[in-house]
Amino acid sequence: MNDYAGQHEVISENMTSQITVELARYVQELKQERKSHFHDGRKAQQHIETCWKQLESSKKRFERDCKEADRAQQYFEKMDADINVTKADVEKARQQAQIRHQMAEDSKADYSSILQKFNHEQHEYYYTHIPNIFQKIQEMEERRIERIGESMKTYAEVDRQVIPIIGKCLDGIVKAAESIDQKNDSQLVIEAYKSGFEPPGDIEFEDYTQPMKRTVSDNSLSNSRGEGKSELKFGGKSKGKLWPFIKKNKSPKQQKEPLSHRFNEFMTSKPKIHCFRSLKRGGATPEDFSNLPPEQRRKKLQQKVDELNKEIQKEMDQRDAITKMKDVYLKNPQMGDPASLDHKLIEVGQNVEKLRLEAQKFEAWLAEVEGRLPARSEQARRQSGMYDVQNPPSVNSCAQDRESPDGSYTEEQSQESEVKVLATDFDDEFDDEEPLPAIGTCKALYTFEGQNEGTISVAEGETLFVIEEDKGDGWTRIRRNEDEEGYVPTSYVEVYLDKNAKGAKTYI
Repeated sequence: MNDYAGQHEVISENMTSQITVELARYVQELKQERKSHFHDGRKAQQHIETCWKQLESSKKRFERDCKEADRAQQYFEKMDADINVTKADVEKARQQAQIRHQMAEDSKADYSSILQKFNHEQHEYYYTHIPNIFQKIQEMEERRIERIGESMKTYAEVDRQVIPIIGKCLDGIVKAAESIDQKNDSQLVIEAYKSGFEPPGDIEFEDYTQPMKRTVSDNSLSNSRGEGKSELKFGGKSKGKLWPFIKKNKSPKQQKEPLSHRFNEFMTSKPKIHCFRSLKRGGATPEDFSNLPPEQRRKKLQQKVDELNKEIQKEMDQRDAITKMKDVYLKNPQMGDPASLDHKLIEVGQNVEKLRLEAQKFEAWLAEVEGRLPARSEQARRQSGMYDVQNPPSVNSCAQDRESPDGSYTEEQSQESEVKVLATDFDDEFDDEEPLPAIGTCKALYTFEGQNEGTISVAEGETLFVIEEDKGDGWTRIRRNEDEEGYVPTSYVEVYLDKNAKGAKTYI
């Protein structure tokens, strides 16, 4: 697929360099040429209009002079016929008539000359200038069409060059599709995500006809109602829930459903926010990955051990290099002071020792998961950074769970005590879980639409309670009331933490 896409990129690049760029430049040249032709056409049109105006002006002047000459001639004849008029007046009228006739003749000659000139210009305009301009525009359009044809040929050549390679890519795609092994792919997914849990064992028969005290089976999904009441609570809060993701039963008086219905409810119910989000966000993940199923935990621990071993080898190589450099300085003091490298050797040695202790800790957890160690020691628990103190059970309650109805998610319990919870009363036990205390308040700076699971919508200016501060991933956990809580982006709120709250800190 990458090769197939690459060939189309080759086509695109060649079209850009060989066709698009050249066509863009050629179009600009055509625009300039077309603009020049239109300018010549407007210039010729303005010239013929000027000649027409001159002809009209000459014609009107000739007409006016002829009328003036006729009136002067009539006035002279009238004066010449009148016996009462003196001879001087008659001579004056005669001279005036001659002047007017001469002016009419001059206007006639001028009009005739301008008319001939206009006829010549008009003939040139319609038979020479305009046809030449249209011919040039036509030739320009023909060149443009020819250039488009050449570009289409160039594109065809570019595409034809990569067709064999595209054919090979398509053959490779078909071959890859035919080589798909759905069974093997499914097995790879299973190996990557399998939990390693064992299904729950059979429920033991409890004989109620015997008056003896009965004990509850460790692999049983449910316990007797009468015996489990005293063990339902542990320190005021449940710590060994069997089903972490089943919905709460809000009505305590509701009749209990059969166990088969509980299986269906487990498969379709949504997880509690603080259980599932604690696994996703990474901020509350324990150091020993005890929140993960055994197989996933083993892979994570093995990966961590490998990373630590690489770091140890890197530090040891650095120590060897510094040691060699120190030997060189001892042999050649002029190259440097050997004592200046002592603090670096000490620092590298401390780093190696620290990494080795860290690797031993993770190797012990790995051995525990793989069954080489019987159980996790109290010392190992302390080395994990006092996880039980830093992460209360209410935050990682799903990581402390023992077993779900279908055995799909369990985790080992504390070896100090194993609390047996009544299966018939697990809804009441889940309702008894205390909410996280508020560590401050916050004011929404912007409106946030919480569309993803685990988030909550807030309106601008709304004030809410903060129950978990930002762990460095950009999310703050807030609560509106007892039933509405979730995460919002830290940049969307202004946090006011209580001074007496432990670890009061904000990333705003």
